Amino acid sequence: MKPTRSDDLSREEFRRGRGGHRRKERGGAKTFRRGRALEFLARMNTRRDTLKQQLETPELQTIHPVLVGELKAVDMVIAEFTQLFEIHEDEIHESSSASEDKPGETVHGE
Repeated sequence: MKPTRSDDLSREEFRRGRGGHRRKERGGAKTFRRGRALEFLARMNTRRDTLKQQLETPELQTIHPVLVGELKAVDMVIAEFTQLFEIHEDEIHESSSASEDKPGETVHGE
């Protein structure tokens, strides 16, 4: 059976995307992912700071080698992550200051 014109059209629409329109590149999703990456990096830096504080705590001297190992691992993840996502110092400071400015989210209308 020979394919009809409507079959050809639907293949073309499928190839182009829904509705036959080519998707336009928008910065929204990329910006959102970048924000999520920066938030993850901020959390890793918080973990790093916490581990450093724990290293200085006398009560935790018995697990000092474990804390040192965790600190090295977190440092390695931070270094690889910043290299992989090409994150620069100014972005890290921008992200942390923006999250400090933002108070906890509240739900209105309850």
